[in-house]
Amino acid sequence: MDFLEQGYAIEQDANDKLKHFREKFLMNDSNLIYLDGNSLGMLPAATPRRIEHVITKEWGKNLIRSWNDGWYERSKEIAAKLAPLIGAQPDEVIMADSTSVNLFKLAYAALQLQSGKKAIVSDELNFPSDIYLLQGLVKLFGDKHELRLARSHDNMGVSKNEIVEQLKDDTALLTLSHVAFKSSFLYDMKEITDLAHEKGAMVLWDLSHSAGAVPVKLNDCNADLAIGCTYKYLNGGPGSIAFLYVRRDLQDQLISPIWGWFGQKDPFNFRLDYEPAVGIQRFLAGTPPILSLSAIEPALDLMNEAGIENLRAKSMAQSRYLIQLYKHFLEPLGFSLGSLEKDQERGSHVSVHHPEAYRICKALIDPDTGGKTVIPDFREPDYIRLGITPLYTSYMDIYEAVMQIKMIAEQKLYNRFSLQKEKVT
Repeated sequence: MDFLEQGYAIEQDANDKLKHFREKFLMNDSNLIYLDGNSLGMLPAATPRRIEHVITKEWGKNLIRSWNDGWYERSKEIAAKLAPLIGAQPDEVIMADSTSVNLFKLAYAALQLQSGKKAIVSDELNFPSDIYLLQGLVKLFGDKHELRLARSHDNMGVSKNEIVEQLKDDTALLTLSHVAFKSSFLYDMKEITDLAHEKGAMVLWDLSHSAGAVPVKLNDCNADLAIGCTYKYLNGGPGSIAFLYVRRDLQDQLISPIWGWFGQKDPFNFRLDYEPAVGIQRFLAGTPPILSLSAIEPALDLMNEAGIENLRAKSMAQSRYLIQLYKHFLEPLGFSLGSLEKDQERGSHVSVHHPEAYRICKALIDPDTGGKTVIPDFREPDYIRLGITPLYTSYMDIYEAVMQIKMIAEQKLYNRFSLQKEKVT
């Protein structure tokens, strides 16, 4: 059947071996198409029950006794379920703090270990929060470091040569987003890590837009450090606790700059002199948020059941389908592709450009536009990001979303909406 026909989407959904996972998420609105799981994942149906148990039994009934009945080890236990999805050993991952705080901790520790080297390298496609934090570290270390950003010549990807040009013998740290948040550009982690190591630099990967959607192989790539959030493809909920990874042989060489009691060797000894814990636990700081930790577990169970390689295969197939529909229906209407076409160079979202991108997004979300309500997201200056979350995104979702975009563009329905931006886009 022709991929341009609706029947093709129906057929692909019928043959999808992962289709039953869609039923494991709360989808109460049959008129809603959600393509923003790359920004905030949907709610697994099991999560409310899990949280209710934690609140009513673990907290409400057991009270403080729950610290010795599972809470104290929960950061490690949840991290052990995440580890297979990012290609790490369980004792190399810990759930802790926010993505930015973890980036600060690991980048600071790496710069301290690499004392004497002055350069920090990133790229101009990196998430701005990561860049801000690196700029802050330069100030914190007394302006002794230089931040170098590799260029992108197409606003989609960064070539290996651009990274090589920035990597010098004085490079202390290379830190990049594995998948770029706007274009979905996907780095070859092993190739880039090897290049950095050849120059004696450490590498810190931000996995926020890849963990849970793209197979990450930290051990196979000999990656030094990594951080990431859990509220996108990992479906942990808004602002859910983040994670960090430190390769086993580096753990006792690195010192976290935040000396909190949960990172102390024996926190309940209450000694006044800090002694870091052995291994990954030294990168903890304050008391872990038990409710947030517990909310992540149901989604991790689903992803491990589905298998990250299966999720990636479906993601690539659906991305190719979306790009095919874009070329036929949207490109003739003035849209342009903001993501690379090669599977190995793209994560799990596809971006398209349009001069009216913001108002098109507003029209898609508004239920009075006509047709189904579609939730993508907008990124400056003119990106419409269409996130594919293979656990619950269907082929019909993709087909109907493209048809809705086509209708809005053809009929200029976006003219009904103001150019005034909301605070959260």
